[in-house]
Amino acid sequence: MPVHGSKGSQGSQETGGRGFGLGLALVSALAFGGSGVAAKPLIEAGLDSLYVVWLRVAGAALVMLPLAWRHRALVRQRPLLLAGFGLLAVAGVQACYFAAISRIPVGVALLIEYLAPALVLGWVRFVQRKPVTRAAALGVVLAVGGLACVVEIWSGLSFDVLGLLLALGAACCQVGYFVLSDQGSDAGASGGEVPDPLGVIAYGLLIGAVLLTVIARPWGMDWSVLAGSASMNGTSVPAWLLLCWIVLLATVVAYVTGVVSVRRLSPQVAGVVACLEAVIATVLAWVLLGEHLSAPQLFGGAVVLVGAFIAQSSKPAAQAAEPVPEPETALSRSGGPV
Repeated sequence: MPVHGSKGSQGSQETGGRGFGLGLALVSALAFGGSGVAAKPLIEAGLDSLYVVWLRVAGAALVMLPLAWRHRALVRQRPLLLAGFGLLAVAGVQACYFAAISRIPVGVALLIEYLAPALVLGWVRFVQRKPVTRAAALGVVLAVGGLACVVEIWSGLSFDVLGLLLALGAACCQVGYFVLSDQGSDAGASGGEVPDPLGVIAYGLLIGAVLLTVIARPWGMDWSVLAGSASMNGTSVPAWLLLCWIVLLATVVAYVTGVVSVRRLSPQVAGVVACLEAVIATVLAWVLLGEHLSAPQLFGGAVVLVGAFIAQSSKPAAQAAEPVPEPETALSRSGGPV
């Protein structure tokens, strides 16, 4: 039987827990938002974008290896979930995103990726054939309209078309991330055992590293680039330091703090905070890389984020008639894995 404290102590503990969770969600958004800013100088220094992705995922997989061993039973219990998470949420999202930022500005790539919540609504409506709310439809319209401003469609797509398609591919892979998150928590709704999110992330990184090893073939990489330096808006920065930033902060810290924040907050609240990731990435790219966005692009980016927030927060309402798991059972909804 649980021991109940006073209402005042319970209220203070709940407030403290939410405050701690909010802090972790902010850390996660900041960590994820800095991935492109740290990766682009390495790409410009001579490393292919696929090599940078492989270094990021393989390095993070090594760091998370103890967690993978601890949750090794997941390989037998949830093989398809682990394979899908590694393919889409790790390898697919990051490969498409890093390839995109090698051709278009970081802020634009990430804002396009934030079409994912709107695309999730399309999955719910047309694949799962479930109704969506009018607010969700409004979110999709706003996100698409904002995207038109971000890419300045009136000027005939002044950005690299392939770069835009790669960023859209990252958004589609992120849809798989959200869908797999729901499938990862379906056991809780049916009374089964919920897969530990940290274990799923650890195996997702391992599987992603294996897939990217086959695709990137890192044995042909020029390792001497990592011993040199990269230019960050005219400032020379050691390449190894940027790599540590990408592996430790933008991947390990970002994933772990994001998952723990979902345990403290509802997925909807954590998702709202995660929208700051695009803002953080745009500001960091502006300050550290000198990538300036025009006023229409900034306005369009704000509209994309508003639309993404409305679409994401409206999705659960469309499924209110079905049993839903407790917020802490969701795999992770605190942002996109970039």
